[in-house]
Amino acid sequence: MANDSIFSGLKVVDLASFIAGPSAAVILSDFGADVIKVEPPSGELWRHANHLPPQPVADDAYPWHLANRNKRGMALDLKSPSAHQVLEKLVKWADVLIVNTPHPARKKLKLEYEDVAAWNPRLIYADISGFGDKGPDANLPGFDITSYWARSGLLSMTRDAGAPPTWPVAGSGDNATAVGLYSAIVTALYRRERTGEGAHVTTSLLAEGVWSASVSIQAALCDAKFFGLHDRMHPANAAMNVYRAKDDTWFVLIITPDKMEAVAKAIGRPDLLTDPRFSDPAKLMANMAELTAILDQTFCSEPMSHWYEVFNGVHVTFGAVRGPQEVINDPQLRANDIIVPLEGAGGKLTSTISSPLQVHGVAKVSAKRAPKIGEHNDEVLRQLGFSAAEIDGLHASGAVPKAKEHAA
Repeated sequence: MANDSIFSGLKVVDLASFIAGPSAAVILSDFGADVIKVEPPSGELWRHANHLPPQPVADDAYPWHLANRNKRGMALDLKSPSAHQVLEKLVKWADVLIVNTPHPARKKLKLEYEDVAAWNPRLIYADISGFGDKGPDANLPGFDITSYWARSGLLSMTRDAGAPPTWPVAGSGDNATAVGLYSAIVTALYRRERTGEGAHVTTSLLAEGVWSASVSIQAALCDAKFFGLHDRMHPANAAMNVYRAKDDTWFVLIITPDKMEAVAKAIGRPDLLTDPRFSDPAKLMANMAELTAILDQTFCSEPMSHWYEVFNGVHVTFGAVRGPQEVINDPQLRANDIIVPLEGAGGKLTSTISSPLQVHGVAKVSAKRAPKIGEHNDEVLRQLGFSAAEIDGLHASGAVPKAKEHAA
């Protein structure tokens, strides 16, 4: 393994809140970047997400550590006049600045790209929004549930026929967007290596959601004929459906045409290959519900462990549907460093989810707990060049609280 991480020496200021922006910074930190997390003196709301249903409730602040591990923590009241000098020095220090403040508030705080770029022409200003920087809804607030899921079309399609739209998994769109923002940052850093110039890069929850739904959105662009919402008992294709094993394990099955014969024989139903009800495409489409009922009866006759061996034997694509409590015990996760140890968080939180990127031959930084509110205030201020007297003045003004006053 290389001694130096890929981003050793890269300096990042994370001014973003909640998940998408901070998680992009986490990916950079996993590869060695020095990330300073800046939050209000009262702390960011996401610190308390472990007590905000429908997130699973726990004593440990697991969402906070997931989105802010490996960072140094600084509390700064950007509304204080004295905070501007700290912001300027942070920007001059940084290679990357990540922001997600809504544009109306960002303008008041003088946090727009035009406000800070003059301080550091090499700065990569990474901007994330709900709906993009232009258009009639550019200034609307957005979470992944509204922007990524609902507005993009994803939420309308991820449900069965007859069912209303459901509540999507919290953070799923945010974390997908975090990878997109990370990609934009790395693209800009590569460009800076070639030109020496900084850049303003951006993505939105809406853009990332439309990209995730792009097969269907692209189909709509060419006026394609859409099938109705998925109906498990009357699917468009029984070979691409959800079935249940004898032990009540649901599984997703995808049988491509070249695997039909092998699968039919492996499940003990070679007769399906010559059954007149399924002998040509037109008849198959007309009798898809009957084929589904036959497969239902077949698959519910044996437990998932049996079908695991059968499907593996014919190299067909399938996936058992697992809940979170089952997923964490999947041996694939630790074997591939998807779940890794977390140092210092305390309580029951001894592991975390690594970012989804690996570079062979390069070890990631060991995951360490997220910072307490303002934990590294004085350390960062000294690093930025503030004198002891100036630091005392910042404390007195309220721009930078003393860390011991906010130890949570």
